[in-house]
Amino acid sequence: MNERSWDRLLKSIEDGLVVPVLGAQTLIATGSNDSFQAQVARQLLEFYSSEPGSNPLPPFRELNEVVTRLKHDHPIQDLYGDIHDAIGKLAPKSDTAIPEPVRQIAAITHFRLFVTLTSDDLLARSLRTRCAVNEIVHSPYLPTSEGTDLPTDWLSRQGEVYLLYMFGKSRPAPMFAIHDEDILEYVHNIIARGSHVPIKFFAELQQRNLLLIGCNFPGWLNRFFLRLTNLHRLSNTQRKREWMIEALKPEEELIYFLKSYSEGTEVLSDISPTAFIAELHQRWLARYGETEVLAPAQAEVVPHNTLFFISYCRAPDYPAAVKLVESLKSLGVADNEIWFDKSVIEPGQDFRECILSGIRTCRYFVPVISSSADQLDEKFFRREWNEALDRSKSIQGRTFVVPIIVDQTYDPEQYQRVPRQWKDALHFGYAPAGLPDEQTNALLKKLIRAERQRSV
Repeated sequence: MNERSWDRLLKSIEDGLVVPVLGAQTLIATGSNDSFQAQVARQLLEFYSSEPGSNPLPPFRELNEVVTRLKHDHPIQDLYGDIHDAIGKLAPKSDTAIPEPVRQIAAITHFRLFVTLTSDDLLARSLRTRCAVNEIVHSPYLPTSEGTDLPTDWLSRQGEVYLLYMFGKSRPAPMFAIHDEDILEYVHNIIARGSHVPIKFFAELQQRNLLLIGCNFPGWLNRFFLRLTNLHRLSNTQRKREWMIEALKPEEELIYFLKSYSEGTEVLSDISPTAFIAELHQRWLARYGETEVLAPAQAEVVPHNTLFFISYCRAPDYPAAVKLVESLKSLGVADNEIWFDKSVIEPGQDFRECILSGIRTCRYFVPVISSSADQLDEKFFRREWNEALDRSKSIQGRTFVVPIIVDQTYDPEQYQRVPRQWKDALHFGYAPAGLPDEQTNALLKKLIRAERQRSV
């Protein structure tokens, strides 16, 4: 790309006309040629004490290859849970350890819509360091109550971004694509307008230019994806544009097809996806500066009518609160159903009112109880508790406050500053270091199930 081309791209991004679509080739750590997908594939082989064999796994297609091999001798249903476990085991524990290309693309604040072709949550984690993230999962096999799409007023929701998992999000069940035949089913689901197709999100993709970065689509899928994300046939010269950046040069047949019928698609094969993202990020910073990046506490917006509001003392209990949130997600609670302020500083005045408003509209208020927090009196979480106490007065006949102890010792009576109303009337859950025990896990499942049934 020459200077003029870069300038046009950056202006389109600034106008909100570009959506990045990120594939496995972007999940590469700095100084390495090893993708996260390749690591997951090798971990899966290790789970089954299987050798890679004499033939090397095809680059950026490793997982499909390993699943294809293993499914002949092992139940395919088991592989989904094993891959989910491998992703959890190998995912960076620190957000700063997430592959740099992912962090760089997430830092460009003019992007409001994102598409990921992988099932991990690395992009979502990077985005959450600057703003609130609404995850939209496309999977034909999700429970009916979990279907989501782009809201009509998404453009007016400042401080929020929307992330579409095109081929499902990792879970310990067959709800995400792990091989090519899965991908074919997801594609068929879109064509047939089957279960949980995010029609509004696709409508936005059809009106915006796409950055297809490291997607490495199978040959048959390239043409379909381009047509799917366009309102008009590819030969229409008035349609929008795509930039296709691949580490592996696309097959000659595809190049010929694009040159013949899709002049709006530009293939950049002289620069790798990671190098492209690095240059895009550098040019964006040079044009707009660091001040465009919002601090997390400023960027996050309280999603009203959430299912769970997590209230905790930031300094001592943040790690436990994170674990508790992850536990809720593993039970099927979506990101936008949890209010969890990740800032480690006390909120400013305007943001405080947003938080208190969130408490007034949530379904369940979850105060995190610890001996460290019990020793502190002048902290904002106590304002949150008082707000919940006040709202409790008008709620009859159902659970609202769900206190959870995160200390290693379970003793509700030891906490001197926990409201007496809670100690006298409520059963305290138990989640040492944020990991719910069996009884608490069952309670959370019950609450989630009741809410799903209520919303049907």
